[in-house]
Amino acid sequence: MKLAMIGTGYVGLVSGACFAETGNHVICADIDAAKIERLAGGEIPIFEPGLGEMAARNVLQRRLSFSSDVSGAIAESEVICIAVGTPPRSDGAADLHAVDRVAETVAQRVARESVLVIKSTVPVGTNARVRRIVKAATHRIHVVSNPEFLKEGNAIDDFMKPDRIVIGCDDDFFVRDVMSRLYHPVTLSAERIVWMDPASAELTKYVANTMLAMRISFMNEVAALCEKVGADIHLVRQGVGSDERIGSKFLYAGPGFGGSCFPKDVVALVSTARDLGVELDLANTTDRVNRRQKGVLARKLKHVHFDGDLRGKRIAIWGLAFKPRTDDIRESPALQLIDTLLSEGAEVAAHDPEAMPNVQAVYGERITLVEDAYDAAKDADALVLVTEWRQYQNPDFARLMTSMRRPLLLDGRNIWSSYGLRKLGFTYDGIGVRGS
Repeated sequence: MKLAMIGTGYVGLVSGACFAETGNHVICADIDAAKIERLAGGEIPIFEPGLGEMAARNVLQRRLSFSSDVSGAIAESEVICIAVGTPPRSDGAADLHAVDRVAETVAQRVARESVLVIKSTVPVGTNARVRRIVKAATHRIHVVSNPEFLKEGNAIDDFMKPDRIVIGCDDDFFVRDVMSRLYHPVTLSAERIVWMDPASAELTKYVANTMLAMRISFMNEVAALCEKVGADIHLVRQGVGSDERIGSKFLYAGPGFGGSCFPKDVVALVSTARDLGVELDLANTTDRVNRRQKGVLARKLKHVHFDGDLRGKRIAIWGLAFKPRTDDIRESPALQLIDTLLSEGAEVAAHDPEAMPNVQAVYGERITLVEDAYDAAKDADALVLVTEWRQYQNPDFARLMTSMRRPLLLDGRNIWSSYGLRKLGFTYDGIGVRGS
């Protein structure tokens, strides 16, 4: 099939490369000509394991190409995917200007009966909105809601081995045939395709992300309670997660969730509901708890370990991306920690395997970024683990002991809690754990 992927952000690049990998001819198009030039030259602007190799392979086999001619890509294709950004507005609602512009271009340039697939995360009613925009097109355009469920760091596996594929459309044989063929290579039995109406598909994405975010925020609240009563969040998590009705996923306490999806989608769901006269109190509280939790590491440093004064302290940070296996720093807890430390007069030295160029673009020379994680800890008054990259999970503690000015370890992911670090002479602190 000939497919145009409009938008070359995270969703567009991963989806475009994966659709090409399954035999389709895909044009990834974007109005950002400089970005397209870099992509055409083999430069992938995001870090996602396996994506660069997959893209290069499909470009070589002429199934994947990149173009700044959005109109031309639309005219050549029978399936057009909208994968543009929907950033939050000041009121929390999703900004749909880019979606509207793509829909308008499709209406003007489509050359045959086509399927227009909305892969961007959009609020309920967007499918109907896009239908109104393309209604006057010369050729019939079927509008489908097909939200993505790709986890950064594991996106290719998520696409190629999906838990489910949500498709929102009318009971239309043409659309069902096209979408079934499009996803046939990754769900041969079609059992994992969940067919529904567009509004339900739009809502499913927001509800799924909000429910997962809710679990995280609740466990972060429970972790604070654990610290007050002397309980251990690890043991609570194991006891609660062993209930098959609950399960063990997304029950880990930490410094708050970040990324491009959870924070934005929770707020957007609350905003959409409020516009319709519905108050989603649990979702709203989930966001409020997360905002508070992102300050937990700075509060522990200042009030628990440094008597309210961080001036002149050298704080080492391991992990800057919002999660491992990505260079994405959007809404990362590390950024709020850095902001607080700088405002309090502390010196910051940091390391991350992939995200340092993005952090450098934000902070410039205000923080020190080092190529060796142990260099960040040299002469540090505290080492804070924010992102649980594998290379941080079992470091050389003897080396840290000799290189740090003060042996204080603040473990934002509770990775080191069972290592007996206090017996080695460290001051150890985690999130809701007793440690050892």
